Amino acid sequence: MKKQIFNPYMPSWEHVPDGEPHVFGDRVYVYGSHDFFNGWVFCQGDYVCYSAPVTDLTDWRYEGVIYPKTSEEMNADGHMCLYAPDVTQGPDGRYYLYYVYDKVGFVSVAVCDTPAGKYKFYGHVHYKDGTRLGDRKGDMPQFDPGVLTEGNRTYLYTGFCGNHMKDRIGAMATVLGPDMLTIEEEPVIIAPGDCYTDVTAPVETECPYPQDSVENWKGYKDHAFFEAPSIRKIGDTYYFVFSSQVMHELCYATSKNPTSGFTYRGVIVSNVDLHIDSYKPADMPTCFGANNHGGFELINGQYYIFYHRHTNGNWFNRQGCAEKMQVLPDGTIPQVQITSCGLNGGPLEGKGFYPAYIACNIFNPDEKNFIVDIKHPRITQDGKDGDQEEGYVANMQNGYTLGFKFFDFKGVKKISVTTRGYVYGKYEIRTKWDGPVLAEITPIGSNIWESFSADISIPDGVGELYFKFVGGGSHQFKGFKIGD
Repeated sequence: MKKQIFNPYMPSWEHVPDGEPHVFGDRVYVYGSHDFFNGWVFCQGDYVCYSAPVTDLTDWRYEGVIYPKTSEEMNADGHMCLYAPDVTQGPDGRYYLYYVYDKVGFVSVAVCDTPAGKYKFYGHVHYKDGTRLGDRKGDMPQFDPGVLTEGNRTYLYTGFCGNHMKDRIGAMATVLGPDMLTIEEEPVIIAPGDCYTDVTAPVETECPYPQDSVENWKGYKDHAFFEAPSIRKIGDTYYFVFSSQVMHELCYATSKNPTSGFTYRGVIVSNVDLHIDSYKPADMPTCFGANNHGGFELINGQYYIFYHRHTNGNWFNRQGCAEKMQVLPDGTIPQVQITSCGLNGGPLEGKGFYPAYIACNIFNPDEKNFIVDIKHPRITQDGKDGDQEEGYVANMQNGYTLGFKFFDFKGVKKISVTTRGYVYGKYEIRTKWDGPVLAEITPIGSNIWESFSADISIPDGVGELYFKFVGGGSHQFKGFKIGD
């Protein structure tokens, strides 16, 4: 079998959410926060980086720790966590890492001569009088920085607006000078939080920031700004990507100006696959998720959207995924479907063993709550954080389906599953989640991983695989094999 890449594209034991991809030279680098397996809060780890050649997205390389969370003196004891960062190349050719600690409301910056080297603390974003952005009276707290540099100007996008938080108006855009720290143009609010999608005039508030384009804010209704600002430019158009008030989706707005006139355009990806109607009803979730964060990048002529999924039955163990993305001639981006094959460049080979952790769908159509929860089947692993143990699906139970897509099937006549634990029932195997049963496999309870097979006839061509469990007990699903 040729080398392939799955979702998640990093090793199954790695947890790097909030991924911001950037092409520097002939490699793409992903910068994100760093969760721990079995972690109890978001972002407990140091910043690490992964990179790949732009010509081979199956070949990801671990670049190591690029910035320890104890790098600033105020966090020498490590009591604060490093939240989602972003990186940009400054006018001096160096690379600047923008981040916020979880207990403060201002933006810190580190610098390095190379994209994935050892970053050093550089300073804090500040007004011309030296006051840190976020510390001035009326300032909204800074959060989730996204950055874009053009010439001597760097555009900084920040913000967090929890649902029903009237004191948080929306996302902010701030212009920095060539030193990458000093504010040249003070913040402007460019997109509304959920309390302000129906305003017709500037909001009365102590916040000193001007509010741009309030006449456009109605377009954000039901998809108001929540967090996770990310910024890109295509041609003469700026694309502002953000996580909306429902959290599981990444939306986008566009403008010809980096600090004004952003108009809501739509959803790029949902980590529960809501709104997608190509293989199921649009309002039916097919995964358990929660918050989302990411950005897109043009890599070797193809756009990809990077996002994250939730594992281990909680909010705090997230993993990076990516999908191909289209930008249509009119500038719109159709919503993408979440898949198992992600960066592979096409479907996976329709033969061989595939691990369960690449499931893009975990669902029960009778389960209405799609927020990740320990009671549902979940992707997990043995061992502790850092142990290089391959993931699997735990707590598999009656009525739940695992979905994997896409494969290029050719002459498939046999299929097998590998399970462990107290299993009393059977797996129904389909190529559509609600399609006819093509094979049934009845595993036997075991304290070790054991495989069980059945004959099957899968039509040739690109397709999907769904494994629905019908029966009792709660067991673990390691993976499946297509073919002999």
